[in-house]
Amino acid sequence: MALVVASSTLGMMSVAKRYQVLAVRKRVLELAAMVYQASARFRAGEKVGTTSQVRRETVSVASTIAKGAGHRGSKGFLDFLGMASGSLAEMETILIPAQRPGRASPDQATPLHAFAAEVGRMLSGLQRAIDSPAWPRPAGHDLFARHS
Repeated sequence: MALVVASSTLGMMSVAKRYQVLAVRKRVLELAAMVYQASARFRAGEKVGTTSQVRRETVSVASTIAKGAGHRGSKGFLDFLGMASGSLAEMETILIPAQRPGRASPDQATPLHAFAAEVGRMLSGLQRAIDSPAWPRPAGHDLFARHS
């Protein structure tokens, strides 16, 4: 699954900030691959509902980050990162009943929750970085005007 994150927002970022966005994106795509592998082993009754829903939410995290990176301005990017965090929380919530007895085994679900927690911390860190005064705001350019 290829995800292109190219925008005027990314073009204006420092190398360190751009790496942070790409690092989060990379981890989300790794999480998506793990979710696809684990959900392929869910029992037949879970295939239609839980499997498609957890996969959809995981892809939503990645695509929402990409949408936000393409949005003009730091406030818009922050809004999209907040939505990505919400999709991540929904994905984790969907996995909770899936790990009950007779469904996914703990060895399938536990690494997913740990990886999702790491992605959540990375998203929070990126949100803090974007909201900080150090976020790149070129002189005379209002693209990165701080929000109130």
